[in-house]
Amino acid sequence: MNIQGQHILITGAVGGIGRELVHKLAELGAVLILADRDISKLQGLGEEVKSRQCEVHIVPCDLLAPNAALFLAKMATELTGHVDMVINCAGVAGFGLFEQQSVEQMEMLWRINLLVPMQLAHALIPQMITRGQGRIVNIGSVFGSIGFAYFTNYSASKFGLRGFSEALRRELEGTGVGVTYIAPRYTKTALNDGAVSLMADAVGMNSDEPELVATHIVQAITDDATDYYIGWPESLFVRINSIFPRLVDMALRKQNRKTHAFAVTA
Repeated sequence: MNIQGQHILITGAVGGIGRELVHKLAELGAVLILADRDISKLQGLGEEVKSRQCEVHIVPCDLLAPNAALFLAKMATELTGHVDMVINCAGVAGFGLFEQQSVEQMEMLWRINLLVPMQLAHALIPQMITRGQGRIVNIGSVFGSIGFAYFTNYSASKFGLRGFSEALRRELEGTGVGVTYIAPRYTKTALNDGAVSLMADAVGMNSDEPELVATHIVQAITDDATDYYIGWPESLFVRINSIFPRLVDMALRKQNRKTHAFAVTA
């Protein structure tokens, strides 16, 4: 896909990966609609992008608000006429003992990580089908293919996003609307500060900078990829886990013991 001139809606635009992605898409000449709940950061990012002579619109939006996805889709369409692509970059992390997580935490995480992407796709797909082109881009995780202990809720939500992406892609075949699922490995963002960062260092978890992840996302989009996994050997482990999950059980036992010490204090 040629990104130049594409009308692209990005959620989580001011986050670690989102910010880097916005700048890369601006360089390629996209028309951007940036959505996030932090108005001041959103305005600042908008000014940065405008300095690149890129058309940009900002939509302050709390994705936890009722009907947030419908509001966002409506605003993006009114601002630019139509939406060619939505990139669901907004996400919430979840680390700790499953039994210590509240029902409210579980519902909030699932809403941001899965329900909002589904609702945005539901709102925008009709106009994409009418125009005979469009793309839904869902930013998942390696944790959506390998269930990691102490990331139970997070892994489950990303498994759901991966399944949604796969099913929707098959359903939309022949319409001109594509679906891309992108799975980064552990990324050094503010989302992963604190106990997660300490744990990752302790177990020697491979990691990437947001700028690198954003580069891969752009590559996946330009290649019209269906599934795109970032990082080696994690992409290999995903394949092994799908065929021989009990081998992965054994491989993770030592790491799980180390991780437990950080999970109980998260």
